[in-house]
Amino acid sequence: MAAITRFLPKNHLSYIVGKLVHLHFPRFIWTPIIRIFAKAYNINLEEAEKTVDQYPSLGEFFIRKLKSGRRPIGRTWAVHPADSVITQAAIMADGKLIQAKGKTYNVKDFAGFDKALDIYSDGQFLTYYLCPTDYHRVHSPVEGTIQRVIHIPGALWPVNDWSTSNIHELFSINERVYVEIKTDRGLVGVVFVAATNVGDIALSFDPEIRGNQFKVFKPLVKEYKNLEVQKGDELGMFRMGSTIVMLYQKGVLGLQNSQLEQFHNKPVKVNSDFAN
Repeated sequence: MAAITRFLPKNHLSYIVGKLVHLHFPRFIWTPIIRIFAKAYNINLEEAEKTVDQYPSLGEFFIRKLKSGRRPIGRTWAVHPADSVITQAAIMADGKLIQAKGKTYNVKDFAGFDKALDIYSDGQFLTYYLCPTDYHRVHSPVEGTIQRVIHIPGALWPVNDWSTSNIHELFSINERVYVEIKTDRGLVGVVFVAATNVGDIALSFDPEIRGNQFKVFKPLVKEYKNLEVQKGDELGMFRMGSTIVMLYQKGVLGLQNSQLEQFHNKPVKVNSDFAN
């Protein structure tokens, strides 16, 4: 697997797959495919805003919106940003995040700016894995103002158990988008991490930021003024599934480090409480 994955043109493959699944073929082609996909992966179609025959492509179904009220906003200060499974939850000791057993990566390289180490060192982080069948829209876990966004082009390795265990600093290699939110408690970072076939990251508040675009090789930094965001507001989306890493400045989340352990391998829904 290592050899096959290593030599695949992952970025180009992801670009092509993204274009294919968003092609608007006649509905009689896509509708049965979507139904089969939904049945095979036990997707709750009752939650979707539209009926299956209203989606013009499989890609549009992937980024489907939900009916109003399906993900009520929790009452805790922060909520979960996505339908997902939490694969890691811990302190960022000396700015190190856990990728897998025996593997770590540095918050400075990951977030894409030098001061990230000063901001987030000894803070807390959670890694949320979105599988391809999950609701793929990401919502703000907190209330505040969006300060800046950093788009960091990179590779598109798959984000799965094999990759996280074998690819050194995987999350700092893959393409990602860092969204910084200033809150009443301190800074919070929402990091969208792309993966194979999921290079197309889109932000709801800024259409200029897009993932897996050809001939984009340098990081893009954008700063914003008075761009308020409420807890539960949509921030962006993945075109299939991938990973969100939440970065919380020390003391911001309001949880003891020992409390984070309860979230490891826990499935959660977007906007849900940080509850036991």
